[in-house]
Amino acid sequence: MKHIDRSILIVILAMISTAAFGQGLYSGYFINDYKYRHDLNPAFGNSQNYISFPGMGNINITTYGNFGLDDILFDNPEYPVNSDKKKTTFMNPYIENALGGFNKGDNILGANVSLSLMSAGFKAFGGYNTIEVNSKTNVYGKLPYGLFEFAKNTGNKEYNIGDISINARSLVEVAVGHSHQINDRLRVGGKLKLLLGAANVSLKMENVTADLSDDTWTIKADNKADVSMKGFSYKSETKEYKSRTGSYEYVNSADMDNPGIGGIGFGIDFGAEYKIGEDFTISAAVLDLGFINWTNDVQAENRQKTFTFNGFHDLSVQSDNGGSIDDQSDEYSDQLANFANLQDKGDQGSKQTTLGATVNIGGSYTLPCYRKLSFGVLSSNRFESDYSFNEGRLSVNIAPLSWLDGGVNYVLNTYYSSMGWIINIHPKGLNLFIGMDNIVNSFSKNYVPLDPNINVAVGINVAW
Repeated sequence: MKHIDRSILIVILAMISTAAFGQGLYSGYFINDYKYRHDLNPAFGNSQNYISFPGMGNINITTYGNFGLDDILFDNPEYPVNSDKKKTTFMNPYIENALGGFNKGDNILGANVSLSLMSAGFKAFGGYNTIEVNSKTNVYGKLPYGLFEFAKNTGNKEYNIGDISINARSLVEVAVGHSHQINDRLRVGGKLKLLLGAANVSLKMENVTADLSDDTWTIKADNKADVSMKGFSYKSETKEYKSRTGSYEYVNSADMDNPGIGGIGFGIDFGAEYKIGEDFTISAAVLDLGFINWTNDVQAENRQKTFTFNGFHDLSVQSDNGGSIDDQSDEYSDQLANFANLQDKGDQGSKQTTLGATVNIGGSYTLPCYRKLSFGVLSSNRFESDYSFNEGRLSVNIAPLSWLDGGVNYVLNTYYSSMGWIINIHPKGLNLFIGMDNIVNSFSKNYVPLDPNINVAVGINVAW
């Protein structure tokens, strides 16, 4: 696996560097002149027209998960008497409750980065219109609790580890939206998206078990790599078996030939905003209903699903009849090669993936005695298989000047609870915003965030 892991890692890092399926800065949902509110609800308009600085209009970076660096690294209880290392991992036998930071089910880590290549919003056709070209990538992984338990407490027992997976997807989104005022109370909006897929990567180890009895060790796993990317192919190497006649091929790297658009799809957003009296407003939106059809699915999988080690028995160091330690070592080596290495299965044809849909429901109240101050409640629910999440956000928002507004909020999420904020500056001619949907408040001594949940958004636009 080490060869294919290295190759796919390069692909994933390349995609991360370009840019993820963040929908926008949720802290700005109730900020009337936050230019990218339409990414959270297409019914929202703006009081200003705007056009983004190329590549700088809206940069949104998010990482998330339910375990972090401080769940893996600990102060070494043996330092400085028996060890010169100040830090150790959760696998150290002297660490008590070492698995306490891991989720008993699936442990999730993910990263989303969204980059606006071009965006514009303008009043016309009886409403507010938006045109966008965005680069989006998401990378996420799932590690079952049994994997950490196996690493920490390896002993003579059976471990049902479960499924391990890493997924990545990168695309360019071309979107056109329109928001329209129906009457004094109701406003509706929609957005159509053309999706140009760059890559879709899936690495999986399914049904992983380890039965470590006294006399036999049996490890089972179904390992598979799927890559949908134009011009992608695995590169294989041939080796001879050590204990039998014949040879086998295994994937040791990857190749790219004329990369380009690997998939085409479509998406839709729709939303509404309704005003109740003078002070209350409710809103709702459904985002990213759609799919991508990928033109290819290049697969690789392990040839053998089980590896069994039952020890060395009745062997001499050297033997002419096949009974030496070297002979049985070669048999185990061949078995491990078939179990751990991936074999190229070729292009399996086209495949289709759906987008993870998001539902936002919000309500706001404007203070009658000071209409520059408002309060908001936002519920967000994302539906994407193992990576779904729910969150609730309570916000206080203020617009002290005609060109300045912002707010702070408290958020309770599937993965964390934290505070968020936004500052939005929008005089005529310029718009600058910066915000965070959750504040990082724990760092290592080297200023490395211990919390996996990080979000920052910033943008600069021309506004008039």
